Amino acid sequence: MPDSPDNLVLEHLCHIRWAVDRIEQRLDDLTTRVGHIETNLAHVQVQLAGHSVRFDRIETRITRIEKRLELADA
Repeated sequence: MPDSPDNLVLEHLCHIRWAVDRIEQRLDDLTTRVGHIETNLAHVQVQLAGHSVRFDRIETRITRIEKRLELADA
């Protein structure tokens, strides 16, 4: 005997529910991964800012050294 329409609808609803559950799990995983990426990116930006400050100080020191050695215009 063929499946009744009620059973067929329930079967499709179960499949849809399973697919939605799987999508929700993947979305949760992706949300977690994006959070980790954002955290790591923030750390990289902090490090770049630190390097920028260090380069600025090195540039100032080199300019001062060049002036002392009369290698640059005063």
